[in-house]
Amino acid sequence: MQKNVSTSKTIISHSVEETIRTGYEFGKQLKPGDIICLKGDLGAGKTHFVKGVASAFGIKPEKVSSPTYTLIHEYSGRIPVYHFDCYRLEREQEALEIGAEEYFYGDGVCLIEWPEKISSLIPEDAFEVEINHRSGSEREIIIHQNKQE
Repeated sequence: MQKNVSTSKTIISHSVEETIRTGYEFGKQLKPGDIICLKGDLGAGKTHFVKGVASAFGIKPEKVSSPTYTLIHEYSGRIPVYHFDCYRLEREQEALEIGAEEYFYGDGVCLIEWPEKISSLIPEDAFEVEINHRSGSEREIIIHQNKQE
């Protein structure tokens, strides 16, 4: 019988560069099919974290930007990186119409900002990365994963 196992790790970042480096270190463990849900207020540092993850796949951080107005950015690296921003979605159906599930079960890594907008579409074993603004440029980054063993 399989059981759910939950793991969490908390990192304190003191700068944008540290947030990017944290994303890079996290990204080195990812593989095709992994989904990362990014939670945090506007300006918390989610896109900086994505820059780090993308750099783990050979994508230059300066190429990464927030997909707020386009919903998804696709980046080509050693494996593809798909960066979603669901902030402007009104209904989950909109995510289905752009083929979100094909991305989720495809050949790349998916990073999703504002995942609560499409929560029923996201697999249970997705990573959750919560980024909280503390003071100045300091951020608390909590990485959480549920998996079955």
